[in-house]
Amino acid sequence: MSIRKRLTLILLSMMVLTCFLALVKGYQKSMSHGEQLLDSELKVVAGVLMQQPLSINAMAPKMQESAQLLYQIWQGGELLSGSDELNLDLSQYQAGFQTLNIAGQRMRVFVFVTSLRTVVVAEPIAKRFELAEAVILSAMLPMLWAVPLLALFISFFVKYALAPLTRLSKQLALRQANDFTAINWQVTDEEIKPVISRLNDLFKRVETAYLRERFFASDAAHELRTPLSSLKINVHNLAAQQGDNQELQAMTQGINRLSNIVEQMLILGRTQPEQWQKQFKEQSLLAITQEVVSQLYEKIEAKNHTISLEGDDFIINGDEFTLVTLISNLLSNAIKYAPANGQIKITLKQMHKQRIWQIEDSGPGMTDDQKQRIFNRFYRVGGDQHPSGEQGAGLGMAIVQHIIAIYRAEIHLTDSELGGLKVQVVFAGAKCD
Repeated sequence: MSIRKRLTLILLSMMVLTCFLALVKGYQKSMSHGEQLLDSELKVVAGVLMQQPLSINAMAPKMQESAQLLYQIWQGGELLSGSDELNLDLSQYQAGFQTLNIAGQRMRVFVFVTSLRTVVVAEPIAKRFELAEAVILSAMLPMLWAVPLLALFISFFVKYALAPLTRLSKQLALRQANDFTAINWQVTDEEIKPVISRLNDLFKRVETAYLRERFFASDAAHELRTPLSSLKINVHNLAAQQGDNQELQAMTQGINRLSNIVEQMLILGRTQPEQWQKQFKEQSLLAITQEVVSQLYEKIEAKNHTISLEGDDFIINGDEFTLVTLISNLLSNAIKYAPANGQIKITLKQMHKQRIWQIEDSGPGMTDDQKQRIFNRFYRVGGDQHPSGEQGAGLGMAIVQHIIAIYRAEIHLTDSELGGLKVQVVFAGAKCD
């Protein structure tokens, strides 16, 4: 829930609660004042009846409606005039106000006693409540109508007050991950100023760290190419002059390994999403897979691997270099870690809108901990002491992860039915061929 909605709901809840409490309190006060006014009215009526010149048995007309005022006038213990509904004996009445059940309903009774006469005036309680509630509701109804209007005002002014924060949130949401430019926005709100200032400082620091991390490895690898090439030439010349020996072979292996690390670092520096997504075009994943298999077939044949390629072709929007690098790294790992005479199986399959490129091998597989760490730079399963004896830089899967990010794809590592590792790369929204 947004801050605006939460704040609006809090204010509206407090306003409704306050209005409700005010209405309850006002109702109680109004009813109390209404009771006093109606009691005063009974006193006035009793005083008027006390002054009426009546003779004995001059009965007043019967009151047919329960909402009307009932009365009796007594003199010398005899009824002069009054309503038949008040059929209680005079001895049952007490001077002053009281509430009694008369004629099947609750009534407010006032008994006015003088030395000459006794006047009894009664009024139904229901009538009192109807009159009091009508007055109270007519007075409080405008307040009830004002609640929705106040809700609209509160919502509008909350939105207006939070407009700078909303604008900042939208700007940050639309900003690209690699956009570290400062927020050029002049604000007068004291609460927003330090936020923008700190964000701009943070963008500057992150940009510096990002550029340093991004270019350091690739620049260092590029600078190492020349001396490595020179070393290769010198070792080759020494081998030609003196013949191969154990020391020269070890030196050659070390140089080749260092060259491989340098090349992998250069590829890692090139696989940045923003560099590749602009040049995407339709690519056949089956054709690229066949090309990579043909490039690595000598290694496959050297270990006498059985390799199969199954499934339907599908087209994805991508870049040939990154896809070749992705498939090449995954296939190279399968070749490295599958034992001699092992199996490698590549499958292309479609599931709903997802297109899956999958590779399995009959190697030793990996533990759950190794699967969690495999994408770390320079990490190798078993290190250089891995039973396969294969050399590597530990950058292949880090490069794979970078390429997966370029395509906004997903990669899953599970156990294969062949006994080794199964790697699934899931591309969303690919086209069927």
